[in-house]
Amino acid sequence: MTTKDRIYRSPAAIAGGVLLLAIAAWLGIDALVQGTGRTPWLALAAMILVIPLVVAFTLRPAVFAGEDRLRVRNPFRVIVLPWSQISGFRSGYSNEVVAATGTKYQLWAIPVSLRARKKAARRTARAAAGEPAGGRRSPGLGLGFPSTGSVADAKDAADGPLRAETDKVMDELRDLWESREKAESAQGEVSVRWAYEVLGPVLAGAVLLVILIATG
Repeated sequence: MTTKDRIYRSPAAIAGGVLLLAIAAWLGIDALVQGTGRTPWLALAAMILVIPLVVAFTLRPAVFAGEDRLRVRNPFRVIVLPWSQISGFRSGYSNEVVAATGTKYQLWAIPVSLRARKKAARRTARAAAGEPAGGRRSPGLGLGFPSTGSVADAKDAADGPLRAETDKVMDELRDLWESREKAESAQGEVSVRWAYEVLGPVLAGAVLLVILIATG
């Protein structure tokens, strides 16, 4: 039985992309309909340039983790890495997968949130101290018993340090890689393909915009 790929995307990026596309469509269509002279042509060129870029950096990025390989869909490239060709994952200011050759590929769909990491670290510290999530120790009704929040946080501390969501995703990818890297079906070579379906419209829009500005 074939197992479906696990798909990882950024909800915040998708929401932001939808909003930006709505604004671009609103302004662009208004300029096309209401504009005079060269304005509609400039608006058209700008839309051809901007809309693919917005899609590329917000809606397009995704990471597909299957039984045999990891497929990384970044703004302008698609990288397919069999699990056997991965040497590790790195999380710093960005999340990256490292190929066996040493080449690093950024995981655009799994952005690092330093704020979320700090929040998780604070929660871990409070849990270790027996404090509730609100940050103040409960008096426990004066009976010497910990509050419900204290008990829950203490249980979380016992299970291990709390992690930011994207760090949990990286842990899942590491676990899948470690369990599948020796599998016969997970062998092969790394492939990288440029996203010409994105680069083509962007280049066309940029050329048209330059021509219109230069001949204006």
